[in-house]
Amino acid sequence: MGFCSFMNSEPKLNFFFWKKNKSGVELAFSGHLGLQNSLSLFWCFVEWKCICFTFPSFSLNPNYAFVTIFGFCQRMSRPLHRGVSGGVRLSGSNNDLWDSQMKDRTEKEDLDRRGSDQSILSAKSPYHLHLSDNSTPKNGIYENGFASDSLISGTPRGRHKLAMLLLKFSLISIVILALTGSFWWTISISASSRGHIFHGYRRLQEQLVIDLWDIGELSLGSSRLKELEFCAEEFEHHVPCFNVSENIALGYTDGNEYDRFCGHGSRENCLVLPPVKYKIPLRWPTGKDVIWFANVKYNPQEIMSSTVTRRMMMLEEEQIAFRSDSPTFDGIEDYSHQIAEMIGLRNESSFIHIGVRTILDIGCGYGSFGAHLSSSQLLTMCVANYEASRSQVQLTSERGLPAMIGSFTSKQLPYPSLSFDMLHCAWCGIDWAQKDGIYLIEVDRLLKPGGYFVWTSQENKVQRVTRTKEKQKITANLVHSFAENLCWKMLSTQEGTIIWKKTSKKNCYSSRKSSSGPLICSKSQDVETPYYRPLQACIGGTQSRRWIPIEERTTWPSRTNLNKNELALFGLHPEEFAEDTDNWQVMVRNYWSLLSPLIFSDHPKRPGDEDPSPPYNMLRNVLDMNANFGGFNAALLRAKKSVWVMNVVPTNGPNYLPLIMDRGFVGVLHDWCEAFPTYPRTYDLVHAAGLLSLESVQQRRCTTLDLFTEIDRILRPEGWVIIRDTAPLIESARTTITRLKWDARVVEVESNSDERLLICQKPFFKRQAK
Repeated sequence: MGFCSFMNSEPKLNFFFWKKNKSGVELAFSGHLGLQNSLSLFWCFVEWKCICFTFPSFSLNPNYAFVTIFGFCQRMSRPLHRGVSGGVRLSGSNNDLWDSQMKDRTEKEDLDRRGSDQSILSAKSPYHLHLSDNSTPKNGIYENGFASDSLISGTPRGRHKLAMLLLKFSLISIVILALTGSFWWTISISASSRGHIFHGYRRLQEQLVIDLWDIGELSLGSSRLKELEFCAEEFEHHVPCFNVSENIALGYTDGNEYDRFCGHGSRENCLVLPPVKYKIPLRWPTGKDVIWFANVKYNPQEIMSSTVTRRMMMLEEEQIAFRSDSPTFDGIEDYSHQIAEMIGLRNESSFIHIGVRTILDIGCGYGSFGAHLSSSQLLTMCVANYEASRSQVQLTSERGLPAMIGSFTSKQLPYPSLSFDMLHCAWCGIDWAQKDGIYLIEVDRLLKPGGYFVWTSQENKVQRVTRTKEKQKITANLVHSFAENLCWKMLSTQEGTIIWKKTSKKNCYSSRKSSSGPLICSKSQDVETPYYRPLQACIGGTQSRRWIPIEERTTWPSRTNLNKNELALFGLHPEEFAEDTDNWQVMVRNYWSLLSPLIFSDHPKRPGDEDPSPPYNMLRNVLDMNANFGGFNAALLRAKKSVWVMNVVPTNGPNYLPLIMDRGFVGVLHDWCEAFPTYPRTYDLVHAAGLLSLESVQQRRCTTLDLFTEIDRILRPEGWVIIRDTAPLIESARTTITRLKWDARVVEVESNSDERLLICQKPFFKRQAK
């Protein structure tokens, strides 16, 4: 009988390949599947019948283990070639493999050499291959070059019994050794080794999820790769998750009928076509005051039926021109000037000097307030209920202004506490005295310390009140009393407009009378960035470390660069933040250089002329699906691009939305397995860096097709998509994109980088007129 063993580097699945060479020797190759590919070898000979067994014998170091094979071999009856000698040696290193050299010489020289080789083998190798022959040569040396073994001498029957006895004993020994090795491996895992094991396991898990994601997308074969059909005409202005008529039928009232419900079946995997007469929006700033009539869900009768609408908008053939006139004040410019004077400023251009940069406009109408303030570097976010027609949000976003669907009267909006410098409500339709002032509590949560709440209503003008004076007085007293209990200070009231200023001091809340006003939220209630959570009846934001009055913050545009203390609130170092800023500046330059020849490739030019540089306003509405620190937004502004960016922070990723809002940008928390709260054809550019990697490691509730179908819905015709991610995920995304009929190309970021860019453009498909 013989004994052989070999060593492997990891306890993974082993495989073996056997091949017979010209000398009659079978070579056995053993490999394994693991993080590192390696190959171990051991030798046996075909003139021996070998039975080999494997088991893992783990070392105390969890990063290194052995796989051992024990073989018991019996010589076959027919002898083979002579002059073959070999051995296997195991020492401290698994790479220390010793092979004897073989040569065919004369019989005398062969016998002499075998004697010397055998002595070397005995000296160097602790494990030997011992094989037998039918005849016993002189000096105990067989013809094939191996020493005789006294254990297997004697009759064939005796040798067979002895072989079976040794085989049984070896099997028992192997089982005991295997169990012992596994036991010691289990108890040897310490706290430090678990981290290494978990790290490797996590890498395998992430790769497995990515592979399964790709397999799942392609599992149904070519039928899954068919191009998507176009949606029916009723989907032209459809927003999933919002269905007011259905909500009313289900019994939702008291403002809850405007809430969003994103259940199963709220998505349609089809391509939304624009209206028949749809036209590409005019470029900024022209598009701010003039839009195409066919691009929004409006009809001429609705415009002409309302006195307010006729004075705010003017229908000119195929266009809608927005005016600044209003039945309640001379114009938007005068109205803005009035608000500034009530605060104590010269005009609205001075808002920035007192720390006002971001404004939340509740029930924004047609976005005229934000459109006017945009020239003063103020960023106004419009929020209004979903409307099947005459939508405020749709009109505002069509003008190139920030807007999103949101019900202020049902759930907390997906903004962090202490986000906005000013909240504005002009005829927004909210009764602030209802539900024990819970709507005012939400205003207080969203306002930064020292921020302003501006409320303009006809009810505030005594001469135009339609209710009885007594009822109006009760409502006004309730609002004023509740505002005082929130530690607000009323600055001024004039012509139906009232302005309050939120306190800058936390101790104001503790100094109130015990029985007056709402309580302060506990830590469990005071969620910094709620995601459509029910309205809370307690004062939020007081637990936040971001309680910094707007007067103490740096003014715009210096606010984009947070100081060391502000970055420390988010666990960031200035060097890390600066590196992110520099990287995005480079990326934006690269993006622009890539988009320029694509956008202007059809531009007529004379021989020798270069393509013209893209105008600064070729894009206006931009969506960043995975904003991180808001670096993409900051880089676009530094490059003097005339854009506004909706910075989206996914719910399953790191939450830096408070940091983004503190930088003077606007953003929202969102789950990308749900429809985004906006109307179709909102954005000129959709950007996603690392989003596919983020989604791939999560437990999937939606597919890549769902994600890209939603992007197609909110992207304007001839709009652009830039996706930056790892090469495997980009290739998988490109396969999915072929079903959307987009034009796409993959661009390598850097020669030594695994990242790729996927640049796509949505074609302008038109519905045929009936």
